[in-house]
Amino acid sequence: MEFLTFDKAMEIGGFIIGLLYLYWEYRANRLLWLAGLLMPCMSMWVYFRAGLYADFTMNIYYLVMAIYGLLAWTGRDKARKSAEETPKSAPLRISRFPLSRLAPILAATTAIYLFIAWVLITFTNSTVPWLDALTTALSMVATWMLARKYVEQWLVWTAVDIISSGLYFYKGIPLYGILYAIYTAIAILGYRKWLRLMHSGH
Repeated sequence: MEFLTFDKAMEIGGFIIGLLYLYWEYRANRLLWLAGLLMPCMSMWVYFRAGLYADFTMNIYYLVMAIYGLLAWTGRDKARKSAEETPKSAPLRISRFPLSRLAPILAATTAIYLFIAWVLITFTNSTVPWLDALTTALSMVATWMLARKYVEQWLVWTAVDIISSGLYFYKGIPLYGILYAIYTAIAILGYRKWLRLMHSGH
């Protein structure tokens, strides 16, 4: 009997890198985006083997957003167009999510959620299509909010982490279930931490 299978090694590796990612995210350190390049590669294998197809696809998005986030946090992105935003040559600062974007974000999230659920129900053998779709849609929004350094990204992640933790225990991925339970606690602390960092001009 093998002591450590390849599947388990990938799960453990993703768990360790996930903790580093969370630590750097909590401290608003751009190194989190380097972990963000590694963890999806491991997680895609884990999720595919567990039949969590939306989460598998989501990690392709995470890879793209890791590149975008790194560029945005170091001031090298081209997404800042208005005079009110930080100049392109300067790194992003932590800020509040603009209420003017709330309605379009809610509409986009709902549309993404329903589309993913339909795909999972129609084309896969997923046993948890609605929850898988929900965590995927919310994670897409939260990752974008993180890349733009909006403090409210922690609130979205809190919801994602609570749902994901229960889902992973149910699907037999206990280390990821533990990881996301830890994420839930840290997301609450992270929200308070980022508020302090925002007021200090970080």
